[in-house]
Amino acid sequence: MKEGFYYVYVLWSLRDKKFYIGYSDNVDRRYLEHKRGDNVSTAKRLPVKLIFFEAYLSKADALRRERYFKTTKGKATLRQMLRKSLEDIDKDIKK
Repeated sequence: MKEGFYYVYVLWSLRDKKFYIGYSDNVDRRYLEHKRGDNVSTAKRLPVKLIFFEAYLSKADALRRERYFKTTKGKATLRQMLRKSLEDIDKDIKK
């Protein structure tokens, strides 16, 4: 990823079929930490898949977006935005 950006990222737990929403200045490193089980919030929800991220120049903007995505309305927005991706993931799991 590009340096100098702040990222809001969304993981999808293949175990419980729920989102995990986070923020980082290095989304690649953070995703690897999640996949290894280094994060308490996702360790018992593995495996997880990175399904979405957004980049911001402003840390405040990224944190505001993260807070929004963690709300009920924000999660509904994500489900709508990513509906095809979530369907495809579900199909791949059932194969």
